[in-house]
Amino acid sequence: MTNASTPTRVRRSEQETGDQESDRQRQHQNQQEDEHEHEASDLVCPECTGQLVVDDEHGETVCDDCGLVVDEKSVDRGPEWRAFDAAEKNKKSRVGAPTTNTMHDKGLSTNIDWRNKDAYGNSLGSRQREKMQRLRKWNERFRTRDSKERNLKQALGEIDRMASALGLPTNVRETASVIYRRALNEDLLPGRSIEGVSTACVYAAARQAGVPRSLDEIADVSRVEKNEIARTYRYVVRELGLEVQPADPESYVPRFASGLELSDEAEHRARSLLQNAKEKGVHSGKSPVGLAAAAVYAAALLTNEKTTQAAVSDVADISEVTIRNRYHELLEAEETIGVA
Repeated sequence: MTNASTPTRVRRSEQETGDQESDRQRQHQNQQEDEHEHEASDLVCPECTGQLVVDDEHGETVCDDCGLVVDEKSVDRGPEWRAFDAAEKNKKSRVGAPTTNTMHDKGLSTNIDWRNKDAYGNSLGSRQREKMQRLRKWNERFRTRDSKERNLKQALGEIDRMASALGLPTNVRETASVIYRRALNEDLLPGRSIEGVSTACVYAAARQAGVPRSLDEIADVSRVEKNEIARTYRYVVRELGLEVQPADPESYVPRFASGLELSDEAEHRARSLLQNAKEKGVHSGKSPVGLAAAAVYAAALLTNEKTTQAAVSDVADISEVTIRNRYHELLEAEETIGVA
């Protein structure tokens, strides 16, 4: 009797285990469906099924269609203080600056203030001053532990100096720093100067960002010769596979017009002249800086604004002869399109 009933009891326990497992799977599936339905209901209005919009300023979730306030008094995850200008924001903020590629350590290291004062503004004693001086010295040594970091620190400082002198925005400095880091990681620097490669990176980054500077402008703020900059630039672009489009003459127009204090009408006219020149193919093989300078000069004359070739030459850093030659070519292209 005992031996005959044992297999039956085992089969029943296996069947019960299978039923329990299937029940658990069904419960889990139902739970997931409920969660999906709950998430879907959170995204639509319960009244009109319209789209919900979260108003962080007032802590409310409002229907964009019927205006129903679905949720209110939500948790504000921002800071508990308010600031009305940049200085007040920097004073109240208790976090550090975001990481940046323009610093060799990406801004994650410790900086020890050069002023020998404590947190309350009181001057330190002689012993404390000596101690802080030793800490500064060792901190500076640990920030650049090897030759690669020293190289990067010098190059990024050079990039920041040139970008400031050229008036380039922050995104160009970030891009130039990333290009230099890539060149350093791929061992493109042996046989080339740090200043030359960093200058080429600034030139490439400015062109990529659509705020190009001429090679002469770059050479004026660099510590290397113009020919070396051009040679290093071609090498870096080729080895890193950078996608740098040819400089557009129109991208120089706003800067030249601003330097000459021309009106928006003159700037718009200069852009129109350059667009007509592109249609006729006049820009092919010509310096974009020369074309832009000539277009600005021609636009100033066409809009009856006083300017001279000498003034345009000073702003664009290009000879008056080039401006005259490009000026006649632009007007001929304009007349040809007008006749057609």
